[in-house]
Amino acid sequence: MPELPDITIYVESLERHLKGEVLLDLRLINPFVLRSVEPGMKDLIGKKIVAFRNIGKRIVFEFKSEGDQAPLFLVLHLMIAGRLRWKKKNAKVARKRGLAVFDFEKGSLVLTEASTKKRASIYIVSGEEELSLHDRGGIDIFLADTQKFIEALSRKNHTIKRALTDPRILSGIGNAYSDEILHHAKLSPYKQTKTFSEEEFKNLNASCKAVLEEWTTRFRQEVDDGFPDKVTAFRKEMAVHGKYKEPCPVCGNKIQRIRYASNESNYCAHCQTGGKLFADRCLSKLLKKDWPKTLEELDERMNQK
Repeated sequence: MPELPDITIYVESLERHLKGEVLLDLRLINPFVLRSVEPGMKDLIGKKIVAFRNIGKRIVFEFKSEGDQAPLFLVLHLMIAGRLRWKKKNAKVARKRGLAVFDFEKGSLVLTEASTKKRASIYIVSGEEELSLHDRGGIDIFLADTQKFIEALSRKNHTIKRALTDPRILSGIGNAYSDEILHHAKLSPYKQTKTFSEEEFKNLNASCKAVLEEWTTRFRQEVDDGFPDKVTAFRKEMAVHGKYKEPCPVCGNKIQRIRYASNESNYCAHCQTGGKLFADRCLSKLLKKDWPKTLEELDERMNQK
């Protein structure tokens, strides 16, 4: 799922390409992507895009024409597999992946989704009050001060992995960057927020900003004045996310994994958990009591094979 660094670069690229442009047509390839009824898509045709912004992982297009009392907003949530592509004017799109096409004088913005489960969504709303209903309430890590950060994470007790990815607590962080942040902060994904000291919260806040800033800068340099076309949650330069069994860039020990439902956490046991291994639900069902509890036990098992 595109997270804050990806969404930030999408917004910046959309600003460069489309701010001030008039929407000539909005073609729905898959009608189910549009989840609202009033205002309708026809209400956007002929209106000018005056700004872009994001609400967490949602991209917001702001439309307004002379004489309008209130702007219209298109709220786009890419979910896991939704992506935006910049194409030549009146671009044709394969129905299998295509969801919608926004046609402008200078080109076409294409929304695709590479998944059989079509989860990406478009809502069209009128005015700031209706737009605010799409805000899950999480704080912006770059706008909130340290005290606000501590208050947000201390409100309820969760594992820190869950707290980082809860959009009601923090805005724009998902599975990939929570892994990277926790590795940077040298914290276990299962550490409970109620056990954090003020100093640990401060260090975590600094790690959040450092990791998100680093990756936003990377993507900005990669895209330059073009348009992002390689948005993915798995990057070869990442420290732990998607790196199961690969060496940790800090200590060289193999990255471990915890799988649950459709998600997973990746971590370095040496750097983050004091050598403790957490049971992977898939494997632990098979191994049960034989599941190794430490890196030393794991190494011993591997050496016996």
